[in-house]
Amino acid sequence: MTVDTVEDSVRTTQANLKYLLPGTDINRRFVSAGVEVNTGKYGPYPTTIRDGREIREHFVLDRHGFRLLDAPTAIADFHDTAEVEAKYQDEVRGYVQQAYGADLVVPMNWMLRTSAKIVPKKVADKGGKAGDSKPYRHYGGLQPAAGEVHVDTEPGRQLAAAQAAYAKARPDGPGFKRFIISSFWRTFTPPPQECPLAVCDARSVRDDEGTPNVLWVVDKIPEGDAMFAPMDDDKQLAAAIFRHSPDHRWWYFSRMHRDEALLFKFHDSDRSVGWRTPHTAFWDDSFGAEANVRESIECRSIAFFE
Repeated sequence: MTVDTVEDSVRTTQANLKYLLPGTDINRRFVSAGVEVNTGKYGPYPTTIRDGREIREHFVLDRHGFRLLDAPTAIADFHDTAEVEAKYQDEVRGYVQQAYGADLVVPMNWMLRTSAKIVPKKVADKGGKAGDSKPYRHYGGLQPAAGEVHVDTEPGRQLAAAQAAYAKARPDGPGFKRFIISSFWRTFTPPPQECPLAVCDARSVRDDEGTPNVLWVVDKIPEGDAMFAPMDDDKQLAAAIFRHSPDHRWWYFSRMHRDEALLFKFHDSDRSVGWRTPHTAFWDDSFGAEANVRESIECRSIAFFE
């Protein structure tokens, strides 16, 4: 990988990033309201993370796999689900379409995350007892910051997902030659944040890296041997999780504010360019007591080139 001289001139911080360790071949991620549990074992690896703030214009989506965008938002309260649902996906569609120059962008699910402790919301049922307000959906909810090195898509399952999304959005369309699945990530708490997002330069990741990690949305997280019981994993959504490589080159953008967004690739069908970006939350100690809780919203989309 060729490294531009300007990249070695920037501020850096040190953090422990969690990579997959050797262990079970059954890798699942169980998700419930406010909780995420992986069956894989992860170990902390001391890592240098470069701060791209001062050279933000240097980054190119088809080279690095990510880019920091100016992205003013009209959303007044990201915790107002009705407001976000009514307005935000259209905002994301516009910014992503402009960034890629795509013919069609289909926004998908969105999610809030926080570095603070999550207290499950409860409501009283007819009998006067406390209970969950409704069954959990992995959409529009509040989850912890994702703390392992991963990409939210597993390469072998993405063409079928893109074909289904395109057929639904444009049933009479001419078809597409290329598609890009991305995350549009925005933090909306004041900078600096204690637990920002780090992204890995796509050029530093080999095509053969990544282990499938199957997503199971459940009402209750299983325990012990039940986490490894036979399940129909092939029909579930899956992410890719990563083992440590000294070649990985990590970046973040310090002091992000609510009118910026980090756009980064989950999967690009054109593998001649930077086609995916492993990422993870990390604890940034470099700002000390000045740092604030991180709350963020992420929205996935598929960009199509017809």
